[in-house]
Amino acid sequence: MKKNRRYYIRKSHRYLGAILGIQFLLWTVGGLYFSWSSLDEIHGDHLTQPAPGIPFPTQLASPQHVLTKLQQLQPVDSLHSLQLLQVLDSPVYQIRYYTTIHGDAITKTQLAWATTGALRPAISRSEAVEIAQHVFSEASPVEQVEYLEAVGSHHEYRSKPLPAWVITFHHPSQVSVYVAAELGTLQSIRHQAWRTFDFLWMLHTMDYSSRDNFNNWLLRSFALLGLVTILSGFILYYISSPTVRGLGKRGPIKKITSL
Repeated sequence: MKKNRRYYIRKSHRYLGAILGIQFLLWTVGGLYFSWSSLDEIHGDHLTQPAPGIPFPTQLASPQHVLTKLQQLQPVDSLHSLQLLQVLDSPVYQIRYYTTIHGDAITKTQLAWATTGALRPAISRSEAVEIAQHVFSEASPVEQVEYLEAVGSHHEYRSKPLPAWVITFHHPSQVSVYVAAELGTLQSIRHQAWRTFDFLWMLHTMDYSSRDNFNNWLLRSFALLGLVTILSGFILYYISSPTVRGLGKRGPIKKITSL
């Protein structure tokens, strides 16, 4: 028996639905979680204390004095930025600059005491712990301290400045505070709700290599196949309609056999 086009369309629609159904379910679950979550809470704003301001008036050394000392340390091609920060209880200059090493242009960072102009080293382990304890709004014991020099593409601190200190607290939310060692600043705070969000975001974007690429070909392919599935459903509805099949509103004409 020759199979008509309706058979092949129905077959294609069925298999596409089976293949795409799981991903559609993941998109729906992720969308529900995203829409019912507060981004402020996901970012950990409710777990952080506001950063203190720098007392005024404060006697500050001239930034030019700091830059002169920095140039004595190594060549400075140009400045990227110069900021005045409060690191723990002291004002600090954060200088980001470009320098050339072995023919390559590199961005580096140098901290300096803003009151004296003296260059200071990167944030130490004890200073990082103290910064994290000041930032974290709940009194919890420190569980672990790590020094990160490299992270993978799936790490929760991906695409952030390195090296960095990660201070993990003994807390029901499994809170980890990340402090950039050379920048002297808090970079992020991660907890269980953020990790759930991040995992669902990976499933939503279908980026299983770095999690953040929304333009990958796997996602594009599934989106196109999803469109084909929807269109095939509309076509099936149309060609299966009694009107289109020529049956009319009264249905098929039955043959009447005379007595």
